[in-house]
Amino acid sequence: MARKGSVLVVDDEEIMRDVLETLLSSEGYRVDLAKTGEEGLDAYTKRSYDAVLLDVSMPGIGGLRALEEFLKLDPEAVVVMITAYATFDTAIAAWEKGAFGCIRKPFQNEHISATVAAGVKRRRKEEERRSLRQAMSREVDRGAIVGRSDIMQEVFRVVEQVAAARSTILITGESGTGKELIAKAIHEASPRATKPFVTVNSSNIPTELLESELFGHTRGAFTGAIAAKKGLFEVADGGSIFLDEIGDIPPETQVRLLRVIQEREFTPLGDTSPRRVDVRIIAATNIDLKEAVRQGMFREDLYYRLSVVPIELPPLRDRRQDVLPLAQHFIRKYNAENSRQVSEQIAPDVLSLLENYSWPGNVRELENAIERAVVIAPGDEISRECLRPEIADPQAARAVVREGSGAASAIDVGRGINFYDEVRRFEIDLIRRALDQTGGHQSRAARLLGMNPTTLNSKIKTYNINLRA
Repeated sequence: MARKGSVLVVDDEEIMRDVLETLLSSEGYRVDLAKTGEEGLDAYTKRSYDAVLLDVSMPGIGGLRALEEFLKLDPEAVVVMITAYATFDTAIAAWEKGAFGCIRKPFQNEHISATVAAGVKRRRKEEERRSLRQAMSREVDRGAIVGRSDIMQEVFRVVEQVAAARSTILITGESGTGKELIAKAIHEASPRATKPFVTVNSSNIPTELLESELFGHTRGAFTGAIAAKKGLFEVADGGSIFLDEIGDIPPETQVRLLRVIQEREFTPLGDTSPRRVDVRIIAATNIDLKEAVRQGMFREDLYYRLSVVPIELPPLRDRRQDVLPLAQHFIRKYNAENSRQVSEQIAPDVLSLLENYSWPGNVRELENAIERAVVIAPGDEISRECLRPEIADPQAARAVVREGSGAASAIDVGRGINFYDEVRRFEIDLIRRALDQTGGHQSRAARLLGMNPTTLNSKIKTYNINLRA
């Protein structure tokens, strides 16, 4: 039987310890016993328990004093007092000192069971919240999930609610909003935190290799399969798998992915025996999957399986009050990486430019801009001259765009236009200009555009942009 949790019973009466051990063990709890308050405290220093059943009247350290010591060791300890002398004053004293509950001897088994179950549930919830806070405060994650704005606080609330569940999660939002880091925070705040977190970027893996990467293959399954290979779903067993750019998965792979979600099993390429896995799926996309479903490019049944819990990350332009704390975080980060001492105090005129810029590349673009500013700052503060031209002088940037986009300037809005065609033309033009400026170097072009290199590569393929040598 899987353990429901761990309980420490502290009572000087042997028969009472035996009764409680028999009852709680039969219900699936791990039970440890102590004869005195001192023994109980010593046991608690060696491991934490989901609940403590503590007798009020014992030789040596009394129950109320022991309660205080337990709470000093662990302020979130769940301690239930048991007493044969349960007066109103005893119960009040116990609750005032922080006890979870107070039970009178002789007790009914159902009362003990219900109280311990409630205590363990509260303990688990506190642990989940603490894990989530820790996950969100780790330096690796803080940059993308800093958020004072109401809209981000709501995102954090949803993340906290769903972290402990097994349900699939679909994170949507523009490129650069921090979808992968939210996925990591969910995993690290969940009971799966000690198990693998595996990331799959669907747009980076050629279609013909994607199923092999996800589900593995046997030796000889296809040309070039010289040895058996374990798939990423099997690697992630017991943990979480993050399927980024889920909208790029081809139809045939969508069918197999649907089966993994429904049946919790898959079959490696070239094999005939299905393999069961326990994996939580967290998917992400920057496209409108509902529109992809309407166009027949994405399976409707898979969409609803993935979006059991949808989380939408807002673009940075919709949470401008987060720009300052994000910028300060990135200043700290790149000061450390570059041995600089640039001040986190940003001058009002510079902050105004940062807050009023549209940030099409979102948090990732802001990080890129701050890294550049920290590196080139001549002194110990970021000035207007440290910012990229389009941020430092937005009016001039808009003029350049107007001059460089003849197609857009020639639009006769009165006769109507196709918005998506015009956006496509504009994107192609910007990408070509960035590639020209960098001699075709994609990584540098992506930095110029404030875009992830994988996203740029995907757009180059989508738009069939020729790369000149």
